[in-house]
Amino acid sequence: MTDHQTCSTDLRRVDPERNMARFYLLSIQPTLFGGISLIRNWGRIGTSGQVKIETYDRPEEAHRAFRRLERVKRRRGYVDPHQVEGGNLV
Repeated sequence: MTDHQTCSTDLRRVDPERNMARFYLLSIQPTLFGGISLIRNWGRIGTSGQVKIETYDRPEEAHRAFRRLERVKRRRGYVDPHQVEGGNLV
């Protein structure tokens, strides 16, 4: 197994008025075959949610996709769990 840089982020979007409590997890992990995978896990807080795994040959491609997805989610209102005001996280 090669030594690729791994990273992850945990984002939440909670809006009690809209009955919204969502999570979005992104992580980059090496594969057993020398590639690198971008793993996305999302859904309602308290469930296991859905998972999508995309495999890339080059780490730069995976990191670029990671940054793009994180930027899109933050633009849509997702924040780090410790940034949520009023303790609205379940």
